[in-house]
Amino acid sequence: MVYNLSKLKAPRMTGRALKIFTSVLESNFPGKIIIKKIMDDSGISYLANKKITEEPTYFPIHGYSTNNVDGRKDVACYVSTGDYLKSKYEIKKTDSFRYLGIDDYADLYKNKKITPIDVAENLLKIIDIENEGDSINAIIKLDKEDFLKQAADSAERLKSGKPRSILEGVPIAVKDEIDAQPYTTDVGTSFLGKAPASADAEVVRRLRDSGALIFGKTNMHEIGIGVTGINPHFGSARNPHNPKCYTGGSSSGSAAAVAAGYCPAAIGADGGGSIRIPAALCGVTGLKPTFGRVSERGAAPLCWSVAHIGPIGATPRDTALLYAVIAGKDKDETLTMHQPKPNLFPVDKQNIEGLRIGIYPEWFYDCDKTIYNTLKEAISKLKEIGVNIVTIEVPELEEMRIAQLVTIVSEMTTAMAPYDKNHRKDFGLDVRTNLAMGRSFTNVDYIHAQRMRTKAINIFSEIFKDVDCIITPTTAITAPVIPKDTLPDGESDLSLLSDIMRFAGVPNLIGYPAISVPVGYDEANMPIGLQFIGRPWEEALLLEIAGILERKVETRKPEVYRSPIPTA
Repeated sequence: MVYNLSKLKAPRMTGRALKIFTSVLESNFPGKIIIKKIMDDSGISYLANKKITEEPTYFPIHGYSTNNVDGRKDVACYVSTGDYLKSKYEIKKTDSFRYLGIDDYADLYKNKKITPIDVAENLLKIIDIENEGDSINAIIKLDKEDFLKQAADSAERLKSGKPRSILEGVPIAVKDEIDAQPYTTDVGTSFLGKAPASADAEVVRRLRDSGALIFGKTNMHEIGIGVTGINPHFGSARNPHNPKCYTGGSSSGSAAAVAAGYCPAAIGADGGGSIRIPAALCGVTGLKPTFGRVSERGAAPLCWSVAHIGPIGATPRDTALLYAVIAGKDKDETLTMHQPKPNLFPVDKQNIEGLRIGIYPEWFYDCDKTIYNTLKEAISKLKEIGVNIVTIEVPELEEMRIAQLVTIVSEMTTAMAPYDKNHRKDFGLDVRTNLAMGRSFTNVDYIHAQRMRTKAINIFSEIFKDVDCIITPTTAITAPVIPKDTLPDGESDLSLLSDIMRFAGVPNLIGYPAISVPVGYDEANMPIGLQFIGRPWEEALLLEIAGILERKVETRKPEVYRSPIPTA
């Protein structure tokens, strides 16, 4: 079998050249001719002309079995997410740097060493520092009065011995495409957030019910259609490991806020890698759950069939705790009603000896040399634990890439169509070029992509008969430096996007869960992420693997680290 995943190449454009190119692309002539050339070069025309016999799948909804977990364990090894939230966790002791997580907050509150009010006031001081110019631009909205009131209410519950959960008093940030009162939901644009949200999104409601403090709204790549984190309206988020570098996107601010220590976890959203990519580039953990596992109710309608809300955590444990709160059925969100009960493996029962991890070598090593070497070391650590590495082949990755691209861009273009007449030029330049492409897609293009989705699901279903999960890099490169000419208007760089997205899109297309966990650093001290893709509904296994692997690798303190806990 021939590895056929292509690397996109096109001239990089910024500034005046990009403005002219965007205007031309949006014109009838010669815009349509240029778009046709781009579609041919990017493979979209190739997919439209390919014979695919499968019926289309418009939503990747999966069945499930209650007979086993991952082929190694009986379901009795599971605990419910509710019990997991109550489970004890031995805080890692180390002389080197480690992130302070949700368990640290709970321990400090329990021993009355700090209160939620202290945390809230310290976070407001951190935001003041940001406003003075020393900013990673992660948090773009924070209502001080509301935040302090949340903290006071939480402190009172703790004082009276009635915490709602382990998340009581823990600050959690929310991506700005998800409704959270009293904030507007701008989705990274200059025009969508005209009024505060009328209600919390379902995931935010669950966080509040768990006692978490909603720590404002986080920056994002505009409408989630890019993966660098550049935003011309709110300013670009900066990577805490080096503020001169990209965060990745589109959940840029959520990953940056966690990596900088502002909060131990945040909510992101992932249509094509938008949780896992910034998590990898910022050195934290990000989980894209199975399609339909977490309610999308209250999220901006952007890309219905590939969208996944999920957690970003400082550690796999923090990610698991947030997942435990937000996962599960929502009677008012139909797509969540076809799932098994979400469960997790308690920390004291974690054991991945005998696990079969699939690697497609040509795909796995299609990355920067430093990442290649670091991931080889990670594989060695997994083998030492007792994991079995199984060589696999994944055919038609190029066709899957194109199908994912056509699907997400078509759906986002449709979602933004009502605003096109009055706000086309209010979008950033890179967004305008993508939407211009999307307007050229036909119903044939979209249906072919959904037929390819069915074929992709069938391919991976066969592969997972022989393995328990699949491993890839999260990205093919580490976070690049943001070129000066990129700001403030952004850039068009297909080669960069190809490197960032090479491994991320397939799990969205097929609706399988995937997690990124940090496993090392490059020569410039920038983080490297490793991705695990699991069977539908097996988030527990992915979090178990990530938790075990985390204990085998080094964590370095970011250049920008501002914890609201004074002892940090």
